[in-house]
Amino acid sequence: MSASVSPLAPTDVPEMPAIAGVKLATAAAGIRYKGRTDVLLAVMDKGTTVAGVFTKSKCPSAPVEWCRAKLSRGQARALVVNSGNANAFTGKTGKQSTALTAQTAAKAVGCSTGDVFLASTGVIGEPLDATKFDGVLATLAEAATPDHWTDAAKAIMTTDTFPKVATATVKLGKAKVTINGMAKGAGMIMPDMATMLSFVFTDAPLSSAVLQSLLKSGVEDTFNAITIDSDTSTSDTLLAFATGTAAAGGAPKISRASDPRLKAFAKAFHGVLANLAEQVARDGEGARKLVEVIVEGATTKNSARKIAMSIANSPLVKTAIAGEDANWGRVVMAVGKAGEPANRDKLSISFNGIRVAKSGARDPSYNEAEVSEAMKNPKIQIKVALGLGKGRDRVLTCDLTKEYVAINGDYRS
Repeated sequence: MSASVSPLAPTDVPEMPAIAGVKLATAAAGIRYKGRTDVLLAVMDKGTTVAGVFTKSKCPSAPVEWCRAKLSRGQARALVVNSGNANAFTGKTGKQSTALTAQTAAKAVGCSTGDVFLASTGVIGEPLDATKFDGVLATLAEAATPDHWTDAAKAIMTTDTFPKVATATVKLGKAKVTINGMAKGAGMIMPDMATMLSFVFTDAPLSSAVLQSLLKSGVEDTFNAITIDSDTSTSDTLLAFATGTAAAGGAPKISRASDPRLKAFAKAFHGVLANLAEQVARDGEGARKLVEVIVEGATTKNSARKIAMSIANSPLVKTAIAGEDANWGRVVMAVGKAGEPANRDKLSISFNGIRVAKSGARDPSYNEAEVSEAMKNPKIQIKVALGLGKGRDRVLTCDLTKEYVAINGDYRS
């Protein structure tokens, strides 16, 4: 957790309402950090459904494997999250730690270990001492309350500079339902089916299959469309929980993703994911600029995504943004190396709405002073028009500064 807040942090932090059927509590278990909370326990009512998407890394953490194995049950009663230690690349010890943590949480909450979900974030390769949860989780289960959402988001932070929360209220049928979400992530971010850690809760009565469908479609243009440093974490986890308590207020039970009554909820759910994903991009380690990359005129949306990611992940592009230099040559390089259809002589490039290159050459109306002034903005938009088709996509990233090197050079110190 950084002492200084990113200059890109949102200025308005929402008031997070309570969600019936969800209680939260945090504690300092001394897993790695001193003088701060590092454990979160979320307790859910009986009947809560669950869905999840996880990293595609071939070296997943022990908690990721635990959650994958339990997800098919479709139900949840508890979520335990710790920061400071990822419990990844920890062999048999890691599996034993997850099992012991789940047993401790299940006893504290009064449920089966199969209804306990786990997530860990922090240093890779160091054994997690699960005995530190003994006693702590029982105390948290007794102390859990429906509020403290921001405190929960703080407890799961590592190099984050601010807690990331989002909320939405929407009608499901004639009843009002709420969606609350939290996320953490600032480095090792190029998600692949999830973000580093994110948890979404709702009181809507949704089946686990419906939740899974919402997550799978929702991540593609939100969490999977951001990158900070092109590195996909071993621990990427996005879990969604639906308590169903809004059914008592008249919300209809939804068991099919194609149910037309789900339309407004799906839009709001997507909005929460998008909000959290942008906050992750805004909190990139050492970031001073939020960068939006738009690629249009590609042969397909998938092709546009690959080109946009090539630009967003280029250290040369990102350092040019940090230096407030509209170096379109580096953008051309990134387009060319993406391996997707592109025609140099049809290419146009703009920075913050100012076209700097057209038809494969510098734009005749290019004005260095005008562009230099635009590059001082905290948000930079790079738009590339390929002129080949109708494919379009958008990704978010940030600049690459000296502070990123400092943070990661000292990460295990």
